Amino acid sequence: MSLTLEQVDRIARLARIELTSAEREATQAKLSGIFGLIEQMQAVDTTGVAPMSHPQDVVQRLREDAVTESNRREAYQAVAPEAERGLYLVPKVIE
Repeated sequence: MSLTLEQVDRIARLARIELTSAEREATQAKLSGIFGLIEQMQAVDTTGVAPMSHPQDVVQRLREDAVTESNRREAYQAVAPEAERGLYLVPKVIE
């Protein structure tokens, strides 16, 4: 697919980019090249190919999920201005 200079101007206007005449032609060539590559990729027969979430078959190493800190909830709520049944009470800000 080849873009016209008018289409390049429209894209530049939508992107709020000002292009000189030399930049317009360079941009037209680059965008047309990108669209040509997309057309080539779409022409490839992918029937029977399962979609992948990642191009490489990798496994993420995860650390063991272990508790490393003690429960200090009672100590924190003891110094809170207001707490009730394990919840912090705050002033109403929206009516």
